[in-house]
Amino acid sequence: MKRTVLSLLLASLMLITNVGNVKAAENTMPKIEGKAGIVIDMDTKEIIYANNIDGKQWPASTTKLLTGLLFAESKKRTDAIPYSQSASIQPEYSLGKTLARGKMKVGDTMSAQDVMDALLIYSANDSAYMVADAVSGDSNKFAELMNDRIKKLGLQNTHFIIPNGLDHPEHYTTPYDLSVIGREAFKNEWVRETLAKKGSTISTSTGVTMMIENRNKLLELPGWQAGGKTGLTDLAGRSFVAFYEKDGRKLVGVVMKSVYGKDDTAVFEDMKKIVEWSLTQKPAILHKSGDTLKTETISYKPFRFFGPEKTIQVPLLVKDDISYYDNDVNKKELKEEYNIEKLNVWKLDSEKPAGTLAVKEREAVKNINLYTTISTKDIVKDNIVLYLVSALGVIIVVLALMILILKLKHSRRKNSKRYY
Repeated sequence: MKRTVLSLLLASLMLITNVGNVKAAENTMPKIEGKAGIVIDMDTKEIIYANNIDGKQWPASTTKLLTGLLFAESKKRTDAIPYSQSASIQPEYSLGKTLARGKMKVGDTMSAQDVMDALLIYSANDSAYMVADAVSGDSNKFAELMNDRIKKLGLQNTHFIIPNGLDHPEHYTTPYDLSVIGREAFKNEWVRETLAKKGSTISTSTGVTMMIENRNKLLELPGWQAGGKTGLTDLAGRSFVAFYEKDGRKLVGVVMKSVYGKDDTAVFEDMKKIVEWSLTQKPAILHKSGDTLKTETISYKPFRFFGPEKTIQVPLLVKDDISYYDNDVNKKELKEEYNIEKLNVWKLDSEKPAGTLAVKEREAVKNINLYTTISTKDIVKDNIVLYLVSALGVIIVVLALMILILKLKHSRRKNSKRYY
């Protein structure tokens, strides 16, 4: 019997320990081949997964997300885009050299729709220069346009020189900045539709036809049909920006400096790991519902405009849980900013907000209403004795005055009778 009880106790302890280990394992960030990565909620802009998100990296062809966005904002899908001289001298993985095999000539045109497909589906290096020359006249002016947009997005660690993203010492970004660029590009309908295509047939004005396929290996999987953009160079390694949409969740993920093996699966497995892990994460509680976050000291006069002055401590609390994703970036950067209205004890209402708390995590901002547990009725109750004593004093004074007045009247009557 003793052995049975002991065995049950040991088994129970092991079960509890295993449950704890499972929970710990679930919260452990996944290991990936890439040197850096990030996952952000596209609606709230909260960072969920963070791994070296501000380290500078070469973006390779993920650059073409910004190239495509600027193209979509300046051209119509039916516009004729010339095959320019600068496009014709671009290296392999291009339309002219790789697919058309020399059949494309400078001056040939393609529809803007086909150029966009070539840019974002096939990732043709020459199509990026077709875009740059058509939008800005040359790639140098287009670089200025790219960097102007980067500044407007508030990005501090990105500088683009080349429209197709080939290696250049002054062409760099970070996983975080690239996620912002990707999210901005994804807002554009034309870019978004193109990224989701599995393939396309494109052609030139001279009848050269080319079939292209999307290199995004996640495109067939549920939730990943929103698409993404891959990149590969010697310095950048394998990079990938992907968009995930399922069951109301919208995430953007970035993996940089991953490996390129013979089957080219590493960067896609990296992306799956960090996004699927992010989907399982529960935000940590920063402040619980009912927690008092701040106390304001208010001075007031119980009789409003006269009399002695009193002070009262007014607690400010939240009525809902405030949560955040517990990672190194959010822990370091999370800020809380209070905006408290000028409190008036004669207008306090526990049902109405008395101010707000802004919880900031880089781009993400949550504005939470703050409430007080004290209302004007409570102030009146706290001073009821003072009011009663004061009222009694007033009554006594009034009665004394009335008695005095009556005595004076009576005295006058007596005096008046003496003269008759």
